[in-house]
Amino acid sequence: MTRNTPIDSAQLDVSVAGETLCLLADKALYWPKQKTLLVADIHIGKAAAYRAQGQPVPHGTTRQNLARLDALLGRHACQRLIFLGDFLHARAAHAPLTLAALHQWREQHAELEIILIRGNHDRHAGDPPASLTMQVVDEPFLLGPWALQHEPTAHPTHWVIAGHVHPVFALRGRGRQRLRMPCFCLQPGLLLLPAFGEFTGGMLVAAESDRRIYGVADGHVWALNS
Repeated sequence: MTRNTPIDSAQLDVSVAGETLCLLADKALYWPKQKTLLVADIHIGKAAAYRAQGQPVPHGTTRQNLARLDALLGRHACQRLIFLGDFLHARAAHAPLTLAALHQWREQHAELEIILIRGNHDRHAGDPPASLTMQVVDEPFLLGPWALQHEPTAHPTHWVIAGHVHPVFALRGRGRQRLRMPCFCLQPGLLLLPAFGEFTGGMLVAAESDRRIYGVADGHVWALNS
């Protein structure tokens, strides 16, 4: 892997395994050579599952997440969209209103190839309806130099791009101030993507000598260590 190249504040390019990858401030990854957008852990239906348990979380998160995908697909030339697991959060995500929103969104992108690599939540929630015309596969899904996975387990021959752990980094300031932010985490053999969905929590990652951290916040992405 080589040093990053800034393009604009909403995108930062890195060179990995001889390929250019674009880290996007909206917590997604774009592979321009293959016109492919990669998203981890969107967790469709999670807010509804929380509300069913009596938690006061807002409505409309599914449509907001789909609108964010619309914006990314509009900004980047995409022929393929790959979800790195946890597309549906739970069986409650098969509710009629949620599926109606997904079908409406899919109709707007009928020519887009969509691949879902099953994650742990997908196995519990069940596959999306066949009417969404998504190819659903188990990990690893090998594409070019990448082993595209949900779990960040090492692959013997390919660089792993994965999600699952929802990496976050803590910036520390004076007076014990601490700010946690989602991040991309790049280290030999592995690129971790932040969770695309809301209400996902996160696993704290530390800066190490062979690890590069890229924070995302307020529409910006930048290197937090070099």
